[in-house]
Amino acid sequence: MKLSMKIEAFVSHFGEMGSRWGFNRTIGQMYALLMVYNRPLNADELSEMLSVSRSNVSMGLKELHSWRLLKVTHYPGDRKEYYRAPDDILEVARIVLEERHKRELAPTLTMLRGEIMREPVSEEGKHAQKRMTEIYELIDSMSKVVDEVAGLSSADLAKIMKLGSGAASVFTLKDRLLGKNKAEGKE
Repeated sequence: MKLSMKIEAFVSHFGEMGSRWGFNRTIGQMYALLMVYNRPLNADELSEMLSVSRSNVSMGLKELHSWRLLKVTHYPGDRKEYYRAPDDILEVARIVLEERHKRELAPTLTMLRGEIMREPVSEEGKHAQKRMTEIYELIDSMSKVVDEVAGLSSADLAKIMKLGSGAASVFTLKDRLLGKNKAEGKE
């Protein structure tokens, strides 16, 4: 099966970006194809369309499944499993956010909490503890935001996304009303 130039460009780009997002190139390509293809695909089709081995596809599907990024479909009379990405792109974003939190932020918080609880024995250790506490507090705050965002419905998440930089303008407006820009020499 030959991919259209549009799909091929998208798949190729996401393959390259995959490594920056915690996936290897093949998994990035697989997911990109599943995101934009007009029907669910089975492992053999993915292998053929991407020119990768069937075993690579199997491993990639297991990884994507562990990230909760696949929907599996069965068709009557066909024993194969067919895969697709969730239809709701905001659901995909929320799942990736939750999984990255679980895989990256949570272990870091655990390590930092353990180190912060140990009493420093030198000035160097006291400085390190102070910085680790600051990092912990920042990541903990981010973690709480992730939890709140993950709990939102797609409709509510879409509303927040539409606010965009408009949300930041609330703080700028507040500063202007309080005259902070003039006092800081920003106007």
